[in-house]
Amino acid sequence: MQAFPENLVDLQAYRDREGIFSDRHHAGRILAGLLNGQVDPGSIILAIPAGGVPVACALAESLDLDVDVMVVSKITFPWNSEAGYGAVAQNGLVRLNERIMNRVRLSETEIKTGIAATTAKVNQRSKALRGENPPKDLAHHHVILVDDGLASGTTMSVALEAVAQMDVASVALAVPTAHLDSIRWIGDRADRVFCANVRSGLSFAVAAAYQEWSDVSEARMVELWTQRFQRP
Repeated sequence: MQAFPENLVDLQAYRDREGIFSDRHHAGRILAGLLNGQVDPGSIILAIPAGGVPVACALAESLDLDVDVMVVSKITFPWNSEAGYGAVAQNGLVRLNERIMNRVRLSETEIKTGIAATTAKVNQRSKALRGENPPKDLAHHHVILVDDGLASGTTMSVALEAVAQMDVASVALAVPTAHLDSIRWIGDRADRVFCANVRSGLSFAVAAAYQEWSDVSEARMVELWTQRFQRP
């Protein structure tokens, strides 16, 4: 029997199952049920774009919580735009995943190019979502980091580190689906971890937890944000 971290809150009936959620909105509502009564009513949700935005929309609506974005983007391989070996956060934090770097060969030039392209993407997303408005002041607030899933954990690891630099009261991690190994790897950096669908095994894809899955376009992400969460 596999040991689960003590700070993990999940749904046992959903463990090691696929096709649990119809889409990201449905996943957010299921996640809201898991968090209901478990988090401070003054908590601020931080959505990780782009896939985390629709999940956070549903979560914030259900729990009536304030929301902002934590813009973090993975640094992807030149030959695979879906897989990443590091991430860049909106505050300029850059981290490479040494576990992955030890298994692949990348030149120094490829790494520098990847970091530069990802930094530009993060800056563009921040401006598209916030305009000239600064991020919310998170000092002394309880924070909930939200994404649509946790695969390698690289992006969320950098998000957690960025938030830890902001003098928050506490930080919770909330994702609809995650690999158990990734929760073990980064889970102790959060006060609590909420995950409806925990899976294990050699093969894992966030998309497998969803019946309907497609990338969230930049336009759709900005539309969701503008409609529901953009500050006046």
